[in-house]
Amino acid sequence: MAGTCRNKNKRFNTGAKKANGADDGDEDDTEGEECDVVVWDTLSNSFKKAQAVLDQNRELIKKVNENHQSKIPDNLVKNVGLIREINGNISKVIKIYSDLSVNFSESVRQRKRTGNEKVENMRS
Repeated sequence: MAGTCRNKNKRFNTGAKKANGADDGDEDDTEGEECDVVVWDTLSNSFKKAQAVLDQNRELIKKVNENHQSKIPDNLVKNVGLIREINGNISKVIKIYSDLSVNFSESVRQRKRTGNEKVENMRS
């Protein structure tokens, strides 16, 4: 996992350098940096949670469609509850992505603070 993170870090940093026009051609700059495994795990876990809820919604939607096509009154009544569950799941996904956004933003801010502190310490 750490090797994978290091490669992703390298790729993102290299892309950022090129976008800023500051690529010095030395792509090994990030090789020695440790990857923030916690950030990657948070991203991964959040996406997995969201995907699980979305997969559950896919199944619920299939059931709603089957019930609707059957035109059986009891099945149509069941759809009310299923649709409520789908709506609740959508709220869960929104919460997952909202929390992910906040956590990711905080991680970026922390990394910037740490980077600025390192630069200040080097100047001293």
